[in-house]
Amino acid sequence: MTYDAKEHWEHIYQTKNPEEVSWYQEKPKTSLNLIAETDIDKDARIIDIGAGDSGLVDNLIALGFRNITVLDISSNALNRAKKRLGDRANDVKWIVSDLREFETNDRYGIWHDRAVLHFLTEEDDISEYVERARQLLKPNGYLIVSTFSQNGPKRCSGLDIKQYSEDSVKKLFSNFAHIKSFEEEHITPWGASQIFIFSVFRRGDKR
Repeated sequence: MTYDAKEHWEHIYQTKNPEEVSWYQEKPKTSLNLIAETDIDKDARIIDIGAGDSGLVDNLIALGFRNITVLDISSNALNRAKKRLGDRANDVKWIVSDLREFETNDRYGIWHDRAVLHFLTEEDDISEYVERARQLLKPNGYLIVSTFSQNGPKRCSGLDIKQYSEDSVKKLFSNFAHIKSFEEEHITPWGASQIFIFSVFRRGDKR
């Protein structure tokens, strides 16, 4: 059976509660810390790629960020986040799109992705991801990406995934300036351990 990404993720967010998916976090502390470390202006554009119904947007609003875009392939996921935010949802730009088909004239100061990249297993899709990040980030904009490490799971949400090491993620984003990478353990709502690798890059000359 052919895999339909939109159908798959619409089904996940229609049938599972937030605490029933492995990537659930009560508060995305590491992502928030990495964004804070960039010392980016509160008016800077931030895009959360494949956000699902993550609470990152709630926390960014609370911190005073004013130009937040949330993108996901699932309208069900974004509708849940909008409902949770209530009136504050009006301060956010919501985009239902497959990242591989997403086009915009906006350019971002931060591209944030926690757990999208590893679902791309075809080389063409991975190359498209890198090119979109390069196109959509402003010069000197920050790329913050988190994916399953080589010590992490081989499958997630019923799908095969691609694991990364620090070397392989640096090679993938070789046209970006690498700032740092580190592994971190995520505990799922049911107590399983998943090892992620977080990496921060800056768009611009590697020198």
